[in-house]
Amino acid sequence: MTTTDAAVDSPAPTDDAQRRILNRLKRARGQLNAVIDAVETGSDCRTVVTRLSAVSSALDKAGFAIVATAMRECVDDDRPGAESAAPGDRLTIDELEKLFLTLS
Repeated sequence: MTTTDAAVDSPAPTDDAQRRILNRLKRARGQLNAVIDAVETGSDCRTVVTRLSAVSSALDKAGFAIVATAMRECVDDDRPGAESAAPGDRLTIDELEKLFLTLS
């Protein structure tokens, strides 16, 4: 399989919110790689903790963005004339609240 084939077979972000979430997650992945490199090379504690804090913050922001997107989709699905998702695909308000509180 070529790189082009992999790009065609993999799902592409379909909207701006998904693109932003993926960017945040990729940024966090890069920051985590920097933490791992810092530990492997014996960097000082301050450097490791600072980089680890950046990863944590990036993941928190991505999580909040995911929950916010789910909340927005629920509101959009409830508007008149909106195509509704299958019952099992939608999150209830209680599920959204639980996800949100998991992040805090």
